[in-house]
Amino acid sequence: MTRLVPCGARMLDLSRPRVMGILNVTPDSFSDGGQLYRNQRVDVDAVLRRAEEMLRDGADILDVGGESTRPGAEQVSEAEELDRVTGAVKAIVERFDTIISVDSSNPTVMTESARLGAGLLNDVRGFSREGALEAAADSGLAVCVMHMQGQPDTMQVNPDYVDLIADINEFFEERVRTLSLAGVSLDRIILDPGFGFGKTAEHNFRMLARLNELVYQDLPVLVGLSRKSMITSVLERSIEDRLFASLALATMAVERGARIVRVHDVRATADALAMWHRMSQSDT
Repeated sequence: MTRLVPCGARMLDLSRPRVMGILNVTPDSFSDGGQLYRNQRVDVDAVLRRAEEMLRDGADILDVGGESTRPGAEQVSEAEELDRVTGAVKAIVERFDTIISVDSSNPTVMTESARLGAGLLNDVRGFSREGALEAAADSGLAVCVMHMQGQPDTMQVNPDYVDLIADINEFFEERVRTLSLAGVSLDRIILDPGFGFGKTAEHNFRMLARLNELVYQDLPVLVGLSRKSMITSVLERSIEDRLFASLALATMAVERGARIVRVHDVRATADALAMWHRMSQSDT
């Protein structure tokens, strides 16, 4: 499969699985909050060190987020999120030649990040906030649409589905149609089924097992399984001790059709996927 996704001034080649490294410039993200945000501000030097490390270790995309979406996370003002994200994006653009993704639902953050040189808009709310569709269309960037039942503060309160796979595909169909009508071409759209966002552990494993059925017009799929709590439904592991399970989940997702994996542990994931890709070439 060869598919090129236009990401601003760069093209993302999805002929093989790609690794998206997570850069959370927040004090409270579930796994790495506070590592790049200290004393009420973004630690730009730490951001650049982490970005350099991830790119050296094999990241194809860097995903910058300024708002935690874990259940119970503190709400962030537009001004605060804008300051966090744009500070990091500007610093990375000036130092490195790579695709930058911005993990935000805020249209102002999207617009300003696009102006600074971001290449991908990654919205956990599926561009549903007022002005988000217009910001996505006007940016000319690639977009990633994630499925989430409910909102971050309520999504894990008894999530329920009539038919998990059918419900998610129906959501994708509606969002892709809406994005297309707003002016976002199909070649710019990526889908994310939203592991851990309004799903129980059983939902997550069922979704992973049937990932190849979560398709709409053959659009590429991104998954975020790194260090997720679904691991603890099988293993008693702390957040910091979920690497091996995360690698297994990432490999299984790619085996079932995912083209981008969003991870904290770039080097280990890139190594695992390199082995999978080499094996897949020998299998043809």
